[in-house]
Amino acid sequence: MPFPLRGNDVCQPTLPTPIPDPYWVAFSPAVAQLINLQVGPDGLPSNPDWLAVLAGNQVHIDQLEFTQPISTAYSGHQFGVWAGQLGDGRAILLGDMNDLELQLKGAGKTHYSRMGDGRAVLRSSIREFLCSEAMHALGIPTSRALAVIGSKQAVRRETMETAAVCSRIAPSFIRIGHFEHFAALKNTTRLKELADLMIAHFYPECNTDKDPYLSLFKAITNRNAKLVAQWQSVGFCHGVLNSDNISALGLTIDYGPFGFLDHFEIDHICNHSDQGGRYAYHRQPQVMHWNMACLASAMLPLLELDHSSEVSQDLLRTALEEFPLVYAREWQQLFRSKLGLQLPQESDIQLIERLLQAMHDSKIDYTNFFRSLSKIKKDTLPAGILQRNDFIDRENIDQWFADYLNRLQSEIISDESRKELMDRINPKYILRNHLAQVAIEKAQQDDFSEVATLLKILSNPFDEQENLEAYSEPPPLSMLKIEVSCSS
Repeated sequence: MPFPLRGNDVCQPTLPTPIPDPYWVAFSPAVAQLINLQVGPDGLPSNPDWLAVLAGNQVHIDQLEFTQPISTAYSGHQFGVWAGQLGDGRAILLGDMNDLELQLKGAGKTHYSRMGDGRAVLRSSIREFLCSEAMHALGIPTSRALAVIGSKQAVRRETMETAAVCSRIAPSFIRIGHFEHFAALKNTTRLKELADLMIAHFYPECNTDKDPYLSLFKAITNRNAKLVAQWQSVGFCHGVLNSDNISALGLTIDYGPFGFLDHFEIDHICNHSDQGGRYAYHRQPQVMHWNMACLASAMLPLLELDHSSEVSQDLLRTALEEFPLVYAREWQQLFRSKLGLQLPQESDIQLIERLLQAMHDSKIDYTNFFRSLSKIKKDTLPAGILQRNDFIDRENIDQWFADYLNRLQSEIISDESRKELMDRINPKYILRNHLAQVAIEKAQQDDFSEVATLLKILSNPFDEQENLEAYSEPPPLSMLKIEVSCSS
């Protein structure tokens, strides 16, 4: 769907700024299929002009003419503080292909760049490309990444780096910040237009509700509650959950200082710029709930079209209270599945929480531990479980394993079937920071082979992949504390 709104209060015509001597860094044939882009035997677009298009150097190709590329305005809260008008400071929406929006990130200045240069760098573009596709393969809603185009053009961040453009697609890049933008302008007409378009294109079930705008709020809230539960289940930290970075479709968007947990720390902070830990791993559900409160405030004028202000506030407040309930149900179901538990019992939550605390206390590798649990048989004795040796408090973990084995005995599913199910939800491969860093450093030397290798591995995260065991291992001590910041 093309971006549904026009007008200088929400978007500005924005032509990409060309980069010199563009070259392919990465390309996803799987994403190309989504937009019916023909791919040749070399795994790149059949039409070589796509290199120039995805670099931002031209806006026409084949029968396509991206005649109205735009950047959009939105507003929002950053680190809990109202930041006013923001917008696509380095993202340009080229247009629509097969009902998906094609956007370039890093293609030059826009009307909303403020003091920025509108560019992205090779480092951050590779990270976004790989993580977008990794998250999709994990079954987590996300924007998708089509390609990374590089250039030797110099860009200054903490140090001098080289430019890159990451092309990404999504059904829509509309975010909570777009609602906040019109609410801040007190433009109820435009706010209503945005909500009506969202209902028509993405939430048609809300149209049959007697209170469609309240229904839309609940639908957006439910999607994001389930999304953050999925993040928690795979140990993903977004890093910068400002309200303007939250999708109105419940997608993971705006990959920046993200990180997957290596050694489990429940209060892990992946963003070096987040000195207060607002967006730490364990606070992500709370912050997402807070962002939904921002959406509620923005949508209040819509409910007031049919209700009094007091009634509207009560309706939204009650709807907002559903968020932790939806999140808890999703989180509990996901973690039960990670432990191979099919029949819910009240004691399961305590069992899960005890395990996570023990993992935190001993800094256990999050991904590998959960993956290894599927190998445990129901009739195993705690003393025979190898994983216990990784924990500091042996007595405590032995008791946990005894309780876990006892719990498995109450399940009717066989060990073999349980292993199969557990291996479908507990990935073997994730985008660990040190893996991304190795690929980035090679790419900075014009060797893009590791980016391609990681794309292939991360596209099949649940599979045992022959001769690739090293990609599932924790980082070496020398790469344990790789720092990423908002400039990432």
